[in-house]
Amino acid sequence: MKKVLISTCLVALTVMTTQQVVAHGGATGVVKERMDLMEEMKDSVKAVSSIFKGETAYNADIIRKAADTIKTHSGDAMTELFPEGSLSGHSEAKPLIWDEWQRFKTLSDRQGKLADGLYRSADNKEVMPENAQQMMGSGGMMGSSDNMMGSGGMMGSSKPMMDDPDVLAQMPSSRVFQMVTDNCSSCHERYRIED
Repeated sequence: MKKVLISTCLVALTVMTTQQVVAHGGATGVVKERMDLMEEMKDSVKAVSSIFKGETAYNADIIRKAADTIKTHSGDAMTELFPEGSLSGHSEAKPLIWDEWQRFKTLSDRQGKLADGLYRSADNKEVMPENAQQMMGSGGMMGSSDNMMGSGGMMGSSKPMMDDPDVLAQMPSSRVFQMVTDNCSSCHERYRIED
């Protein structure tokens, strides 16, 4: 009985390992590490997305857990997995990352702030306090991340208001989640090779 159980576990581990290698195209080292990090963030986004699509019931704990995963994998945790020249046949990163390193780093750092704001806004199902609306101004908060990066955009000041987790914490979690996914998309569109 013990031998059958051990054999079954070994077969399951072999299948799981084979599936991971195939899923990551045989990537190893830092390239595999960053692919794993991105996969965890993707799973977190899917969990929250299913809430806002109405596929699952609203659950602030799921939102907080996902936000914590995204925050943990943002900022330095992400950029450290992109040492210059870490391209291989399996990498989905474009060399443009290293040409625009500061922009890439800013997007990664911003992702951590947005995820912190999402964590803190998890209980705000559809509520936006009056003072948060006033802070957003008539132009609203949304827009492409490219606009936010320019000198005239929100990223132009030393502490952008919309990256402030205190401001984000007062917003509906669905709006903060949209900012998180917009930031992800901005980075992927510019720095990831699409299949």
